[in-house]
Amino acid sequence: MTSWLAETWAGLADLVLPAECAGCRAPGAGRLCVACLASLSALRAHPVRPTPAPSGLPPCVAMGGYDGVLRDTLLAYKERGRYRLAEPLGDLLAGSVIGALDVLRAPAGTPVLLVPVPDSATAARERYGDHMRRLALRAARRLERVGWPTGVAAPVTARPRADSAHLGTADRAAVAAGAFAARTRVLRQVAEAQRRGAVPVLLDDIVTTGATLAALAGLLAAHGVDARIAAVLAATQRRYPAGPATSFR
Repeated sequence: MTSWLAETWAGLADLVLPAECAGCRAPGAGRLCVACLASLSALRAHPVRPTPAPSGLPPCVAMGGYDGVLRDTLLAYKERGRYRLAEPLGDLLAGSVIGALDVLRAPAGTPVLLVPVPDSATAARERYGDHMRRLALRAARRLERVGWPTGVAAPVTARPRADSAHLGTADRAAVAAGAFAARTRVLRQVAEAQRRGAVPVLLDDIVTTGATLAALAGLLAAHGVDARIAAVLAATQRRYPAGPATSFR
C-alpha cells in the first residue's frame, strides 16, 4: 500500500472509529480527551539545553518535558499510526517556534523558514510518511494564521542510520555526524532566503543529547545557512546509573 493511501485510511479510521485518547487511553474519547487536550494547551515554550551540550548546538526551545500526556501523544502519533494527531501536535510545535522567534527578538511578521529534521527512508516507510515534515506543514499553517509568513524547506536528506534511542551521548554524536546529506540546490535557496531576511528555524520532535540538531546546524552552516535557533516539542531528561539527572533547564 502506498504511503499516502495508508495515511488516508488511518486518518479516516481515526475520524470514524471510537478511538481511545492518545494521552490517557480513555476509551471512545477520540484523538484527545478534554483533560489531555487541556494539559497540552497549558504548555508554554521555554528554553532548554542538554548538559553537556554538543558543539554547534543552537539555542533550543521546547514546549514541555518528554513525559506524561505529551510523551504518550507523541508516541501514539509516531509509533501507532495516529496521524491526525499531527493537527494538535503541529499547532503545539508552532507555539515552540513562536517561543524561538521571541528568543531571537525577531520582529512580528518576520518571514520564517522551517527546517525539520528529516526521517530516514526506513523510518518514513514505517510511519507512512515523514512525521516531522507533516508536523512542520501543520505548524506553518498555524504560524501563517497568526501573522508569521512561513515556508517549509527540505535542504538535507537523511542517510540510513542506526536507531539511537538507547545510545549514549558519544554514540549518538557519532551516528548524527553522518546522518544527513546535503541537497545543494535547496541549500542555496535557503541561504538566499536568509539573506533576504527569513529566519531559519530547525525543528525536531524531541531533543535528548542535542547531537542531531547540532549535526544539522553544522551541515547548514557549511553551506552558508546560519541556523541560530531550534524548536522542539519535548526535551528529555537523561539519567545515568552513576550520577544525577542531566539537566535540560
